[in-house]
Amino acid sequence: MLIKSKRVYVGNRFIPCIIEIEKDKIMNIFAYSDCKVDRDYGDQRIVPGFIDIHTHGAYGFDTNSADENGLKSWQKRLTEEGVTSFLPTTVTASKDKLLKTLKNVAKVKNENYSGTHIVGIHLEGPYIDKKYHGAQPINAVVKPTIEEFQEYQDAANGLIKIITLAVEHDPNYMLTKYCSDNHIVVSIGHSSATLEQVTFAVANGAKSVTHTFNGMSPFNHRENGVVGAALRCDSLYSEIICDCNHVTSEAINLFFRSKGKEKAIMVTDSLMCKGYKPGEVFHFSDLEVKIHSDGSAHLIKEGNFAGSTLKMNEGLKNLVEKALIPFDVALQSCTLNPAKLLKIDDRVGSLLVGYDADIVVLGDDYSIIETYCKGIPQLGTQ
Repeated sequence: MLIKSKRVYVGNRFIPCIIEIEKDKIMNIFAYSDCKVDRDYGDQRIVPGFIDIHTHGAYGFDTNSADENGLKSWQKRLTEEGVTSFLPTTVTASKDKLLKTLKNVAKVKNENYSGTHIVGIHLEGPYIDKKYHGAQPINAVVKPTIEEFQEYQDAANGLIKIITLAVEHDPNYMLTKYCSDNHIVVSIGHSSATLEQVTFAVANGAKSVTHTFNGMSPFNHRENGVVGAALRCDSLYSEIICDCNHVTSEAINLFFRSKGKEKAIMVTDSLMCKGYKPGEVFHFSDLEVKIHSDGSAHLIKEGNFAGSTLKMNEGLKNLVEKALIPFDVALQSCTLNPAKLLKIDDRVGSLLVGYDADIVVLGDDYSIIETYCKGIPQLGTQ
């Protein structure tokens, strides 16, 4: 298959190109010409597929539902927002519930269902801090042990690639070290850790911070907290929810100024209510959540945020148009940077010969014209 556009994102800039796709790979990228191609996208932008490393659900399904058909439907619908790879993300629950959830994701992954690729699982909870549990059920929060985590990883068939961990509750950073030694990303989140505790966690292998600013000890000019560590530590990747509700556009701009182009990762942290209308009520684990007029999701009883309804293409638009982040920096935060964190940047995250043909055709209004997952067009546009 040959596709072309006058704006293809190659080498950190847009140039006129023709892309040759063979099976699931990019086989050639060559100069634009008037030759006949299978799909001519004119002046539309062609960019790498988006990677969402933190998403609990969408369109009526969430990871913890452990519903095989629901997960497959979610995989397919994610292509509508340009996502070509994702990590279904759990929420704190009982051990039996989490084991069932992890087994379901592993089963669907093994079936190679079409749509957005499952490239791992993000285990968010149950090893979090009770003060900063957020919308996670506090009664299921437990202390971390290597033995229990191994049970979870066995149930997931080795698919857990990121674990959100309140490192201050990890005795001698044993689980942090174990995960690092086994190529599992430890992401500090839902945590009351001090700057010093985060520093020790990084020394023992922690690599990232979960949804920076939300669910963690805040920054103060005397007590820097997890937020201060995320902004200060150059080696840490850091997630951020870019719906401009969880974090203001001004704070997002400050975050990117601190993390730079290489370490910022945009995530949706979306819930099953993505696609629901304002005013609708749903259950997130054992909690009731309501959609507000701005699209944000809030716990009915406590009133605090419970996650987002954000789509990845909308997040990219927010970064550029509201937070005033340069397009190349914003794009890298949802393509190459998550790929680098997961160490899959040798096959996804960029448009390069030999890489997976995970490609998005992006309108000037950030609408998704087409999404290719391993060379297969998902939306049926011409």
